[in-house]
This record gives sequence, C-alpha cells and structure tokens, in this order.
Amino acid sequence: MPTLTIDETDIYYERRGAGEPLLLIQGLGGHSLHWGDDFLGALEETFELVLYDHRGAGRSGELEGECTIARLAGDAAAVLDALQIESAHVLGISMGGMVAQELVLTHPERVRTLTLGCSFPGGEEAKMTDQEIVGKIAEAVLSGDPERAVRVGYEIMIAPEYAADPANYEIYEKVAAQYPTPIPTLMGQLSAILAHDTSARLAEVEVPTLVVHGTADRLLESVNGELLARLIPGARLELLDGAGHMFFWEQPERSATLVREHIAAAARTG
Repeated sequence: MPTLTIDETDIYYERRGAGEPLLLIQGLGGHSLHWGDDFLGALEETFELVLYDHRGAGRSGELEGECTIARLAGDAAAVLDALQIESAHVLGISMGGMVAQELVLTHPERVRTLTLGCSFPGGEEAKMTDQEIVGKIAEAVLSGDPERAVRVGYEIMIAPEYAADPANYEIYEKVAAQYPTPIPTLMGQLSAILAHDTSARLAEVEVPTLVVHGTADRLLESVNGELLARLIPGARLELLDGAGHMFFWEQPERSATLVREHIAAAARTG
C-alpha cells in the first residue's frame, strides 16, 4: 500500500493515468474511493491523477491534534513535494474545495488551474447547511448503525432522480462500507469547515478557476458556488441542473468533460 510520511503520519496516495498532474482533494469523511471509477476513468485518459486520503480517513494514518483547513492544505502541498511535483492542476470538492482554496492562496506557484466543486468560501455571505439536515446526519452517524449512516448520507448528498435507481445505491454502499471514517476525524473535519473563511482573500487568486455546483445540492446549496465564482476574479461558474452534492458521482462523464475543457482552455489562453 503506497504511503507518504507527512508530519509523522502515513498518508495513502495513488498515481494513475498519464499526462499533466491533476491533484484531487476529497471532502468531509471522503477518501480516494469516493471519487468513483467512472469519474476517475474519464480523467485518467488525459491526466496523471494524484489521489490521497486525508489524515484520519481512508487508508491514511490517524488524525492527531487539531484539524484545520490550513493544516490539510499543508498536507496537500507536502504530497506534491514528496512526489516531486512542482505544480499541478487542482480539483477539490466540498471540504476539499476549501483545502484547494487555501492551497492556492498560500502556495499559488503550486497550482496551474483550480476547479472547485460543491464548496463554499465561508464568511457572512455563505450559506451553511440547514440545521435540520445537520441534525439528521449527526443522529445517523451517532446511532452506531453504519448502514443507517450510509443510507441517510446518501439520501442527502445524492439528487432524488439519481437515488431513485436502487442499483446506484448498491454501488455507493459498497464504497462507503470500505474504510469508514472514525467519528473523531469527522468531528475534527467539521470543526475545520466551520472555521473556514477565505472570502476576503479570494480576490488574490490569479489562476484560471472553474466552479461547479449541482442545483439540487442540499448539503451546500448552489448559492455558495455562485458566491465563490463572484469572489474569484475571472472564475467560470457551471451549474449542473438537478445534480446533488456528489455531482461527479451522478454525472461522471459531464463532470470530467468540464475539468478537461477548463484545463484545455487555460492552456490556450496561457
């Protein structure tokens, strides 16, 4: 199992595909398997994908100490360092999008292009998750019933139309059953998200940026994507009609095409 030692913690990583490097950063409770084979398969035809699991999640070592977005961004930069990648295209979704924001702000020379999916900038204008939804997720996670936690999370993160097909849940359930994220890691990541606020700094972002958000996202509503695109100079906004929080899982080909087109357009204008 390939791992890198970062800040005394083993960080699991994968490299797959060929081409310019594309660093993928997952969200709260997510790990490398949550990207889905369809999405990764559509991207690895064009890019060398660099995937890794956050400390405390997936196949990485335990989370020790405080979890902050800045610390997670430091891990992302350290992954590039360890793999001797000077710069990469960066794709972050949900919490991973927050990590990607911090990465480009603190290490702008490491980021060739930026894609932010189903994420938010924090600050007064951002819209946090509805407390009723937060309560449902917390109750399911703390119930001690893993199957219930997976089912509730799926129903909230996935758009109803996609969720209506039972076969789609079977695939998701198999992934979710592997390497479940410990509750202390979830709580640490949640704390990091609540403290995240790059809203006053995003005007500093100079790399070509794409913002993608599903219009049926119940976890972080699409107004947050609109806000991100407004705060980042020259950012392009792509709203996926009817897609939920995991738009890349529901619409893998479309999502991969958006990433490819964004990077290709940046190359033409760069």
